[in-house]
Amino acid sequence: MIKVLIVDDQELIRESLSIVLGGEEDIEIVGVAEHGKMAVDLTNKHSPNLVLMDIHMPIMDGVEATKQIKSRFPKVKVIILTTFQELEYVREALAAGAEGYLLKAIHPKDLAAGIRLVHHGGTLITQEIARQLIADWITPLEQAKAEKRKKTSFGLTEREIEVLESLSKGATNREIARMLFLTEGTVKNYVSNIYSKLEVTGRHKAVFKAREEGIIHPD
Repeated sequence: MIKVLIVDDQELIRESLSIVLGGEEDIEIVGVAEHGKMAVDLTNKHSPNLVLMDIHMPIMDGVEATKQIKSRFPKVKVIILTTFQELEYVREALAAGAEGYLLKAIHPKDLAAGIRLVHHGGTLITQEIARQLIADWITPLEQAKAEKRKKTSFGLTEREIEVLESLSKGATNREIARMLFLTEGTVKNYVSNIYSKLEVTGRHKAVFKAREEGIIHPD
């Protein structure tokens, strides 16, 4: 039998969850709490196997209650139940030690299955939330890569990099001017700026250094 404590500040939700889960043969509702402090107290009193925890509650929210429960009763599993999908709450709850995170709109049968999964050692995160977590993890990495590329481009402008690309293909100033719809004098100025920023003399050295630094790619 899986002993479950339900924690939510809305009476209707507490009663609904009690009715839904109470119909499961292997689940026993050992208590209900309307805020985090009560959840900690009832966990101490009833020793549930698992706590269904709301996030936003008076007196003590679900994140703090999860921290205290996991600290004092590490064997007790916690599933965060909320209507909020903001990623910051997912991070905080998981960092606090929660084993799972579900939206309250979940189908009752799926909720019961989730409780069984976590009770037996699994971690429960919906695909939608997992995608958000992964996206949030990847974005800073991509930003860091972009910043690194920016720093290693020696302050070259997009147009100067275009000119560099043309230089690497052996194009003359006149040919570059025609391809980029510029005057030959403007191209000469770009080339001069490129030499200065890369601290080189001559187009061959400029092209070599640009390739070495990853500013342009070899053909």
